[in-house]
This record gives sequence, structure tokens and C-alpha cells, in this order.
Amino acid sequence: MRRRPVAPSLLPPEDAPPGAEVAAPPAGPGAGPGAGGDDGEPAAGLDQPLAARMRPRALAELIGQDAVVGPGTVLRRALEAGALPSLVLWGPPGSGKTTLARLLAAQAGARLVALSAVESGVGALRAAVAEARALRRQGGRTVLFVDELHRWSRAQQDAALPHVESGLVTLIGATTENPSFEVVGALLSRCRVVRLRPLSAADLRTLLGRALADRQRGLGALDLEVEPGVLERLADAAGGDARVALGALELAALAAEPDPAGGPRRVTAAHADLALQRRAVRHDRAGDAHYDVISALIKSVRGSDADAALFWLARLLEAGEDVLFVARRLVILASEDVGLADPAALSVAVAAQQAAHFVGMPEAHLPLAQATIYLALAPKSNSVLTAYAAAAGDVLLHPDAEVPLHLRNAVTGLMRAEGHGAGYRYAHDFEGGVAPQSHAPAGLESRRYYEAGGLGAEPALAARWAALRDIVRAEDAGAGQRPRPG
Repeated sequence: MRRRPVAPSLLPPEDAPPGAEVAAPPAGPGAGPGAGGDDGEPAAGLDQPLAARMRPRALAELIGQDAVVGPGTVLRRALEAGALPSLVLWGPPGSGKTTLARLLAAQAGARLVALSAVESGVGALRAAVAEARALRRQGGRTVLFVDELHRWSRAQQDAALPHVESGLVTLIGATTENPSFEVVGALLSRCRVVRLRPLSAADLRTLLGRALADRQRGLGALDLEVEPGVLERLADAAGGDARVALGALELAALAAEPDPAGGPRRVTAAHADLALQRRAVRHDRAGDAHYDVISALIKSVRGSDADAALFWLARLLEAGEDVLFVARRLVILASEDVGLADPAALSVAVAAQQAAHFVGMPEAHLPLAQATIYLALAPKSNSVLTAYAAAAGDVLLHPDAEVPLHLRNAVTGLMRAEGHGAGYRYAHDFEGGVAPQSHAPAGLESRRYYEAGGLGAEPALAARWAALRDIVRAEDAGAGQRPRPG
């Protein structure tokens, strides 16, 4: 069933009389979400979550993003000059992307039209564009805010492109994913990417203190007494997410029981722990976290840091990452970064993959952890990787290199007449099971691909390969030859 397009959130309601318009929010530092509903939305009520009630109403109230919109920044100066470019706000959850978009629109004196990329389609975009065109005729300006911009399809992004380019709408997109991968190049080139960082523990501590003191929007009217260290605990555990921090504070406050003697409610560390419980590990199996964390695991194993490798392994598994994806990476690591320095490494990794597949989670973490520790502590060599890369490079340079006649299979009389197999020396007929003969294509006989490393088992392999190479590539092809038995 096709989903019905969702209308932009600030378009006139369906039961409004014909020609009804929603007023644009006034410019100025007092405008914006939560400022008495003058941005087209109702004022935040006490029935809303604390994070919604405490949404900053002006840029001066915004915490933790001074590098982006603080005094003297490029974006702040542009706003003060009355300009607002199209932006892509890229940052983790709870860093203030939606809040900043609303504040920027209010500061620029523009009407904000909000779309959710998860729910809206091209139809909603067309409706927003039509409203923007009508507003422009009246001298107004429209900011089109698209939440979860990375979830818009290429077709939807392409549909917005001409209206962004013409200036009919100023686009502000919010995304948690790297816009380099998720936003089409043509649209990205017309927007400035603004990177928002997770809030620091100090920023969150300030935010929580503000919520406790605010009697209108916050928890100031509840007569709370917070035990020392509680706010720090909440701020540290929130992982830079303001929404998580405020939500945990609100839950802790509600869990605190009134004092029978009429004193203040005391919020303790136990209430904080109850409110926090077990936070989900932030991880998106299709996004940046997926690639960043697995990269950290790979590089920790390669760097022989078993403790860090275990941390990143646990981060992946506890976040619900695909067990077999992790196991595949360990198998690759065993050859790419350990290789022949410890030939047993590949067997350990493959055994861990099979064990993880057999037992599943949660017990699968044990064989994977064992393999991770083994690989991290094993001697390292990338000789397998470099040897194959060198051989593959020659294949690309000599794609038509022919197999020497003496190595070709001779299964018919015609093949034998053509010389297939002529002069081939059977290795087992020679001393040590090694025949002095060339096995490489013509012109590549002297090429060397495998260069052994100096750790683990490779020095012994290097010595053996040097001895074998002297025999295999001996100029005297008849040296050491013995007659075939029988």
C-alpha cells in the first residue's frame, strides 16, 4: 500500500478556512520554539517531556555549539547580516540539530516548514514548495527543515534541488549520518555542512542545572533537593545526548518520594541509577558507527592492543551487530595482518567463526573474544597481502600472459602434438620433491612477490623459500634429476 504523503507541519490545518495562512515567526532573540507558540506551534506544556519543555528559545540559550553559532562565527555573522544559507546539520542524536534549525529560522525571520524524511514524500515537498511560492509573493521567506535527511531517496533530494538552487526555499537538513555518503552531490554542493559535536559532560551539567532551576518549564516547582554527584553521574552517562540527560533527570525526579515531614524531595544516586538503567549502545548497523567501530577493532588488533580490541568487540556485540559480520572481519584479519607469522591464526579465526555461528549470541562472544585476543597478541605480518597485491598488479599489466607449454594439461593426442606437457618435470621424481623448472609466464620468471616478514614463523619460511627458489629457478634444468620409478 502506498503511504499517503504527510503535509508539512506548519501548513494550515485541513479544517482551516480557504486562504488561511500560518504567520511566520518574528525575528529576534526571543523568537523560536517554546516562546509562547509564536512560531506556529503551541507553547511547551508540562505534559510534554522535560527535553521538549527545555528546548532553547534563543541562540543565547543554546549550549555546547559555540564553535558553530557562537559570537564571531561565520554563521552567526551571516545571521546578523540577515543571511541564512542552506545547511546540512550533521551530528549525533541529542546534539541540538532540530533546535538549531528552529532557532536559525526564527533569527532570520523566516517561516519554518518541517518535514520528516521518514514520513514525507515528494507530495509533501510539492505542497511545501507551493506554500513557499505563495509566501514569497507576499515578501516572506521559507526555511524547509528536513529531519533525517539521509532517509530521503535520491529522487526526493533531486526534486528539492531546483528550489534550493533558486532560493525559493532555504534548506536545513538534519542527519546523523555522514552527508558525503547520504546526500547527493548536487544538493550537497549547494549547502554548507555544519558539524555538531556531542555535548560535553560540563555542558550537560549546565543544562541539568538549568532544568532544576526553571520553575516554568523545568523542575523548579517540584521543590527538589539533589544529592551531590547525581548531576555529574547523569551527565557522564548520557553520552553527550541532551535528550537522554534531561529524560533521566525527569525520571529520577519523579521517582523521588515526597518528604512526609514536608521537606523537599531528595533525588539520590539510587534514583539516578534507576533512571539510567541500561542505556542502549549507540550504533547503526548501516551507518557511520558501523564502519567506525569495526575500523577501531581492526586497527586495535593490527596494533597488538588486546584490551582496546576487546572493548571495540564488546561495543559491536552489545549494540547488536551481526555476529557473523564480526567473525568475517576476524577471519580476514588472520590472513591480512597476522598471516604466515603465525599460520595457526587463520585456523583460530575460522574456528571462532564456526563456533559463533553454531552457538549464537549471547555465548558467541566467548569464541570471538578468544580469537580477538589471540590475533592481537600474535606476531604480525602483511606479507600475504603484499604478495597477492604484487601478483595481481602483474596480472593487470600482463592480462594475456600464456601458460608455458610444459605446464599445460595434455589429455588428447592433438594437445600432445601441440606440445602440451612436453618437458614437464614431475616434482616427486626429484631430490627433496622439488623440480628445477620455470612455472611462471614468459618474461615474468624472475618476478618475486612473496617477501617474508621477520616475526614469528616467517624467518624459517623465508629461509626455506630462499632454498627452494634457488632450486626451482636453477639455470641447469637437469641438476638433481632422477629417473622416474617403474
